[in-house]
This record gives sequence, structure tokens and C-alpha cells, in this order.
Amino acid sequence: MTRIKLIIAYDGTNYVGWQYQPNGISVQQRLEQALQQLTGIIHTVYSAGRTDSGVHARGMVCHLTTERNLPLSAWREGVNRFLPDDIAVRHVELVDDQFHARFSARGKHYRYTILRDQIRSPLERKNSWLVKKPVDLERMQQAAQNFIGQHDFALFRTSGCSAKTTIREIFSIDFSEEGSLLHIDIRGSGFLRNMIRIMVGTLIEIGRGKRSVAEIQRLLEGTGYEAVPLTAPAHGLCLMEVWF
Repeated sequence: MTRIKLIIAYDGTNYVGWQYQPNGISVQQRLEQALQQLTGIIHTVYSAGRTDSGVHARGMVCHLTTERNLPLSAWREGVNRFLPDDIAVRHVELVDDQFHARFSARGKHYRYTILRDQIRSPLERKNSWLVKKPVDLERMQQAAQNFIGQHDFALFRTSGCSAKTTIREIFSIDFSEEGSLLHIDIRGSGFLRNMIRIMVGTLIEIGRGKRSVAEIQRLLEGTGYEAVPLTAPAHGLCLMEVWF
């Protein structure tokens, strides 16, 4: 048996997320179908995490164990031949039997993209959140520093989150501007369900002056119940990288 690591990119617009769901087609489903078409047998792929409906990825990592002895090029070009245009295998490599896409992961890098404009962009509509009202970037950057480090993110998750602990560590948060686009790059040990989207929504409210810079600290301490944080839309979020 051989274990293979794959790096997958996808546009999440048309999917219910990475994982199988009863209400629609998932990225995992499409990938496993393509693998079956290529090899003639059913493979289960195990991913580094689960992206929600509408969330994109440039670097989702997954692995499979197979009895098929195919060249690595077949696991990339061959599988891609059976995948739709909005999903692609970008990289494949052999790994040892101890590797696990989820349990071996040491951290993840997500990027959230905001379009600061008065008019919607047909070209950016699928991968950015249109924010029409001005935001104070300096306030957002100042507030974001409160996320750095290990904290209890219990108030930064949505219902249905099955995580055994809400303690997570944020390594860094970086802001970069590309014309009217604002990228927020968040790197951490792992993330709860919708955690990044709630973090970004909270930063936007601070940038709009609806919350104070100190609000994040109160939410992390569990004392910010007076107003539920805003959850940013899914389509602005992209999984950039998983490292091991």
C-alpha cells in the first residue's frame, strides 16, 4: 500500500464545502469520484480540515492510501482529467505511512479579501467581500494584535462546531493592500468553525467605529456578550497553505 499526499485548489462557489453534506455536492465528493474514474476503485481522502460552503482553497492538503501502482503524474494529470474546471490537483508526492493530512498539520494560513469600493466588481465578486463604507485600517491593525497568541475563541465560532476545545493559537495577522483590495492573512495552529469569518467581521465593525479597539480583548475574555460579532461572508475566505 502507498500513501499519497495531494494539494488541492478549488473555487468553493458551487460546493457545500469540502466535506460530504446531505444538501449538495462537496469538493471531497468530486475528488473521490475522479479518483474512482481514474483507478476503478473507491478511495477515501482525508483532508487537513473542512472548509465551509463557499470558501475557496489554494492549498488544501489531503492524503489517500492506495494499492494502485501509478506514476505520480497520473495522480495529478489523470485525476485532473476527471475533475470539473473549479477543482484541480496542484501537487502530489509520496509520504510515509505516519503522515496524516489532519493530525500531522502544524498550522494553517488563511487569507480574507475585502473589496473597498462603492460599486460591485464582476471580476472580484466570487472571492472578496464588498464593503462600501470606509473603514479605518489603522484601528483594524491595532485591534488585530489582540488576537495574537493563545486564547479561548469560544465567542468566535458558530453553532454546530464540534471542536473538543476552543483554545487556539494565532501566530500572526498581516494586512496588505492591492488597489481597492484589502487582504488579511491569518496564520494559526488551527481554527474553529467560522472563526476567521467572525474575527474579520469584528475587525470590520471596529474599522467602521461600531466597536472599540478593546472589544476583542473582552470577547476573548468571554465578557463581550452585549452584541454578537458580525460574521463575514464565506466567499472572501481562502485557505492558502497548510504546513507540517
